[in-house]
Amino acid sequence: MKFQTRLAVVLVNYNSGDFLISCIKSLQISTLNLDLDIWVVDNASFDGSLERCKKVFPSFHYIVNKDNLGFGKANNQALAKIKTEFILLLNPDTKVGKDTLPFMVDFMRKNPMVGAATCKGLKSDGTLDLAYHRGFPTPWASLIYFLGNNKFYHLTNRDMSKAHEVDAISGSFFMTRKSILNKIGFFDEDFWLYGEDLDLCWRIKKACFKIMYIPDVEVLHFKGISSGIKDHSQEISTATKASKLRAFNSFYETMKIFYKKNLADKYPFFINWLVYLAIDLKWFLAKRRMQV
Repeated sequence: MKFQTRLAVVLVNYNSGDFLISCIKSLQISTLNLDLDIWVVDNASFDGSLERCKKVFPSFHYIVNKDNLGFGKANNQALAKIKTEFILLLNPDTKVGKDTLPFMVDFMRKNPMVGAATCKGLKSDGTLDLAYHRGFPTPWASLIYFLGNNKFYHLTNRDMSKAHEVDAISGSFFMTRKSILNKIGFFDEDFWLYGEDLDLCWRIKKACFKIMYIPDVEVLHFKGISSGIKDHSQEISTATKASKLRAFNSFYETMKIFYKKNLADKYPFFINWLVYLAIDLKWFLAKRRMQV
C-alpha cells in the first residue's frame, strides 16, 4: 500500500447551488495517494445546496452558521479545528483538475519554505484568472494598474508557463500549512469578503516564507457565483440584490482596510490621501453597473 498524505480541504458555501457538489466530485477524482479530509462551512445558505451536499456526502465535516459570517471568519471556524498539516482553501465554484491535488501537495512537501501556493486558475471562458497571480497593491502598482498597465499588480510581465514566486494568490485555491497558520494567525476577520487572502499572503511573506504560482496543473474557477458581482457569471449567479450590494461594497472597503493595515505607515499623508480618494472614485464610478 502506498503512503497517503492527508489533505484537509475547506469549502465555504453560500448559495453555491449545484457547484458545491460538482466541486467535491472533482476533488474525489484528484485523490491519487491522498487522504482527503473535507470540511464544508455553510454561511446560512437558503438555496438547498447544503442539504443536497449532506445527502450526497454525509460523512464530511459540516459547520452550519445562522448568519453569513463572511469568507475569512467562516474559514477560520474550520481552521481552528483542523490538525492536518496540509490545507487547501477552495471555493465551491471551482472544478479541480485530476492531477492538481497530488501535484500541489507533493510540491509543498518537497519545498518546506513555501508558505502558500496555488495552481493555474482558468476562468469559465478558458482565459487565465489573474487573481491567482498578484503583486501587492502599493501606490505605484495601483497607479500603473489604473492607467492600464498590469505588470506590477497582476505581474503580467512574468513567464506564466513556469513556476515562480509571487506576492499574493487567490483564496479560491489557496494551499498552505497548519504550522504556518499557527505561527502567523488565521484570516483577519476585519475583512468580510475580498482582501483577506491578500492580507494573509502579506503576513506569510513577512514571516519569510514564499508564495508560489505553479502553472503545471490547473483549476477552473467560475467566479462570482455567490457574490453576483462578476460580469461573466451574472446569468448563473443566484445572489440576491441585498447580497450583491454587500459584496460590492465589501470589495472596495477591503481595499482601504488592507492599505491602512499594511501600507499606510510607509507613505506620507498626501500619498495616503490620494490612494483613499482613488478608491472612493473607483467605487463611485462602479456603482452604476454593480460589477467589479
